[in-house]
Amino acid sequence: MHQDFHKHFKIYKPYGYLSQFITNQRTAGKFKLLGELHDFPEGTMSIGRLDKDSEGLLLLTTNGKLSTKITAGNSEKEYYVQVDGEITEDAITKMQTGVEISIYGKAYQTKECKAEILKERPVFPERAKKIRDERHGPTSWISVTLTEGKFRQVKKMTAAVGFPTLRLVRVRIGKETLENMQAGEVIPRESFNL
Repeated sequence: MHQDFHKHFKIYKPYGYLSQFITNQRTAGKFKLLGELHDFPEGTMSIGRLDKDSEGLLLLTTNGKLSTKITAGNSEKEYYVQVDGEITEDAITKMQTGVEISIYGKAYQTKECKAEILKERPVFPERAKKIRDERHGPTSWISVTLTEGKFRQVKKMTAAVGFPTLRLVRVRIGKETLENMQAGEVIPRESFNL
């Protein structure tokens, strides 16, 4: 039987952390890095990224080939997104069929994706930085599932249809889910179920 000597981890990346272990020395100290959550082995890397303001499921591995395979492949990534305002079915339809967003200053048409309004508000750990409350107007939660993952894509998509993102939590990559993990929790894994 083939022995996998690589280490794998499933983590709940908290709000305010960068999806990396080292940063440019000039900016070091300003940002929280993944290595502050756990004593990861040398060579650990994140598979894909979540930006500093996003939270949720992040897979880490010491296997660079696996990282490339998942990032380049068609693994579904599902996000629960709290948006400003009561999102309409029309806005959801636009997101499903693809909207034009800007990626590094160039127009980009997003691929078809799954998007739906969540009937029940999902329960997540309280975020370190408060999200504005209902006194500032209604908010709604949606689910967005993509196989692509351009820079800040989900946030740009919700903004493109008129409902800016307030909170974004990745809940699934392939068959790996966030389940009831707490922010900052790290679960060592034998392998990933993708």
